[in-house]
Parts: sequence; structure tokens; C-alpha cells
Amino acid sequence: MSIRDEDVLQKYGYRLGVTLGDGSYGCVKRAFSVRLEKDVAVKIINKRVASKDFLQRFLPRELAIVQRLQHPNIVKVYQIIDTPDKVYTIMEEAPHGDLLEHVQTRGAMSERRARETFRELAEAVSYCHTQDICHRDLKCENILLDAHGHVKLTDFGFARDAPSDDRGRPTMSQTFCGSAAYASPEVLRGKPYQPSSYDIWSMGVVLYIMVVGTMPFDDSNVRKMLRKQMDRKLNFSSTRTISQECKLLITQMLSPDVSQRPTIHEVLNSRWLRSSQSQPPTCSAAWRLESSSQPSTTESAMVSR
Repeated sequence: MSIRDEDVLQKYGYRLGVTLGDGSYGCVKRAFSVRLEKDVAVKIINKRVASKDFLQRFLPRELAIVQRLQHPNIVKVYQIIDTPDKVYTIMEEAPHGDLLEHVQTRGAMSERRARETFRELAEAVSYCHTQDICHRDLKCENILLDAHGHVKLTDFGFARDAPSDDRGRPTMSQTFCGSAAYASPEVLRGKPYQPSSYDIWSMGVVLYIMVVGTMPFDDSNVRKMLRKQMDRKLNFSSTRTISQECKLLITQMLSPDVSQRPTIHEVLNSRWLRSSQSQPPTCSAAWRLESSSQPSTTESAMVSR
């Protein structure tokens, strides 16, 4: 007979609360930490329903990686509780939900707000790549927003170590990871790929969604989507004013030619991310400004999970 989640967590000083979300092998719940004196998020993985491949490959890799990460724009992991039946990962909570919810309810971001949010995402990815860690599942749902609107990157379930070899050649992956809507052409075609370049492509999709309010490609027909990706058919909204610097960065990140995609260092040093003419408002101020604006229902309705 398995022990209730409430009883397991109570032993470690956590009072379990409401469910925040459900996944294939478990769920995420809110809990109150007596030691930290604040709410936390608890990711609960049920080993009894998880696949053998997940338990032997992906879960151990994820648990090892998240304990190494220490960055202000990455969800902090406080504790991991491993029991015979379940694994409980105790993390900081991001009460403002994820980036997809933000776009769906409020529409595309102003370019100024998008620049600040995307810079924080790029800083988090840069930190990971510097540690030879690639996320491989970057998408709006995995970009959380804390109480002040700051980015908190989460869900490292497909992340892996990807160091270069002795000759400086990048590690290649073959496993299809992530969501088709955020997948690069080489991943969709089932070819060996550079995980870091895959991350850059996914970031390009995220930035497009942030400033346009729609997906750049329709993933309902993957074969047709792949053709559009390879033909560089990328359309920007005619109803929104988007700077040429922003469009250029998105186009570069969504290049089907891997050799033409920028590195994360080049993204951070792109003209668009360096182009703010004055000191931007703090994220909390920007968040309050965007929260009070009316959503763009026409555009946000086209972005779905």
C-alpha cells in the first residue's frame, strides 16, 4: 500500500495544497514549506506509471542536472525526495504562470517588454550552455514568470550534458525531444543534431510568439510545416510594428541552415538586445503596465498549447 503524498511531504515539513498542473507521469502541486516559510511547487513523478526509458534515462539525468543549476532566471530546486513509488522535486513557485498564458490572455508583448523578458531567457540559456547543458525543450509553457514578471526557466526533463569532444566538435543528439511546434528542421527530419543549435531555433519560435502573438508555423501538418521552414517562409504581422532588428534576430535564429544560426553569445550581443535607447523599467513595472492593457484577442487566440 502506497503512502499518501500528504503524509510523505509532511515528514519533510511541507503542507500540500492545490494542484497546479498535470503531466504524463504525475503532477505539480503547491505546498507550504515550514522551513522556508513560503509557498513552493512540488513536482510529483509516479514511478509506477512512468515508462522504463523515462525512469532509466531521462529522470536520473534531469535530477542530476537541476541540482547543479544556480541562476536567477532558472527555477530553483530546494530538495528532491526519492521514495520507492514516487519522486518529489521541491521547487520555487512562479505565481504568474507561464509565458504562453501571458500571451494567450494579454496578446503579444510590446517590443520593449519582450526585449527584457527575452534577455532573461537568453541569460538562462547562456548559463546552461556555458555549463555544457542543453535544454532541448524550450517553449513558452516552460518559461515561467515570478511575482515580479521575471523569467524562471523550468522543466529540464529532456536536458542533457553536451560537451565538445577533444577536437572541439559539438556533441550530436539523435533523440527527438520537445514539441513539434518548437522543433528545428533537422530534428523534425530525424537527423543527428546539435542540441545547442536546437535550443537557438526554439528560442526563435518563442521570440516570434512574444512579439507577434501567433505561432510562426502551423504544426497541424508537420510535413507542410517542414517545407515552410526549409523555404524560409516566415510572415510577420502586418497589424503590429516590429523593428527590423527584432525581425532580423528572429530570422537568424530560425535559419534552416544550422551553420547560419547564431550562438547564444551572438544572440545576447545582437543589435536588438543591445538597442534599448534608455534605461528600461524594472520587470515588475513592465509587468504592471502589460497587465493593465487589453488583450489582443485576434492574435492570442491563435496561440494554443
